[in-house]
Amino acid sequence: MGDDVTTVYLAQGEVEESQVRLFLEAHGIPAAGRGEALRKTHGFVLDGLGEVAIQVAAEHAERARELLEAVSRGDLSLEADVLPEDGDGT
Repeated sequence: MGDDVTTVYLAQGEVEESQVRLFLEAHGIPAAGRGEALRKTHGFVLDGLGEVAIQVAAEHAERARELLEAVSRGDLSLEADVLPEDGDGT
């Protein structure tokens, strides 16, 4: 990612950061998390401590926000859909 990045989401801690980042990447939007080092060493999430800014290239910001709004409305989920064990979708 270049210097022209935009924050599209503020995640609370490492788990939420991973979910949101991987969700965006699964939709073709490269994303990165930027935040306090304490979130990795101590797992703190308190009053902004442990907050992680999810950033994408400015050219992908609008689409990323649309996808995240769809999650907020319940139209999409951050969790991956799991296929049946036979993998053929039935």
